[in-house]
Amino acid sequence: MKKILCCIPLVTALMLLTVGIALAESANSSFNLGFEKHQQGDLPTAIRLYSKAIEINPSFAMAFQMRGIAQQQLKKYPQAISDYTMAITFGDNAFKSVNYYNRGIVKNMTGDFTGAIVDFSQTIALDRKMAEAFFHRGIAKSKTGDLAGRFDDFRNAALLRDHNAERWLNTYYPGWRELPPSPAP
Repeated sequence: MKKILCCIPLVTALMLLTVGIALAESANSSFNLGFEKHQQGDLPTAIRLYSKAIEINPSFAMAFQMRGIAQQQLKKYPQAISDYTMAITFGDNAFKSVNYYNRGIVKNMTGDFTGAIVDFSQTIALDRKMAEAFFHRGIAKSKTGDLAGRFDDFRNAALLRDHNAERWLNTYYPGWRELPPSPAP
């Protein structure tokens, strides 16, 4: 009897580990099926499968991100913003950077330029080499009337090899490379 009682905690631990592994595999399976449907263009099914993965694993950052992308593609912007926010909450710094960027894009698209600037600034704080974040923050700054900020961001983007920013600067500020850098705010 003593041996049986000693084994109960071990058996319980093994059962919990097995259940945890099965749940993780199930979440990953749902995510992978969702990703497959996403690539095929079946966005409603992809969203349903990403949601199932999140239901199984409520901190599955990649599932939140991909569901956000699908929501954005369907023009369900509030849902996309919510999903990107959750991906930021559960992701590591590199993951956070991408999702601040994604959320900033949606905010730019919906006219929340001040919110977009905040998100792009967070992206840049986490990844100073993301040219696209500088470029899109420059667009948002332009919409808020911060033309000097737009120039600085386009310049930073161009120096990081963003061709759109470089083309814009070459068109409207042909001597932009020779201008001294603006003082840091």
